Amino acid sequence: MSDKFFFKGRKDARQTTLKYGYQPDKQRKVGSKKYPLQLTVTSEARKHEIEKVVAESNLFANVILDHGPNTKESIDELNALLNKGVTISVDKVPSRNALCLCGSGKKYKKCCG
Repeated sequence: MSDKFFFKGRKDARQTTLKYGYQPDKQRKVGSKKYPLQLTVTSEARKHEIEKVVAESNLFANVILDHGPNTKESIDELNALLNKGVTISVDKVPSRNALCLCGSGKKYKKCCG
């Protein structure tokens, strides 16, 4: 097919998932011995600090020291693993005609609902 049938914007609809770190390989566990984190730091003191955090978290990482003038510290992979979201579980609200949870003996719809 020619390109004239496509929308003139972005042709690949999956670019948004690739941008935010979607991993199609579920077996790949980042931070393990086989797939260590790739971290870059700019000072020796920061390198020791990052290695200590990695050891406390039971992760594996290759920490590279780079003294270049235009280099930036890249520890985003480590921050993503350490600040991983936790699943929130919410207690189930009783149905309208069930007894109220406060112990009044009334139906939920007449008491707290």
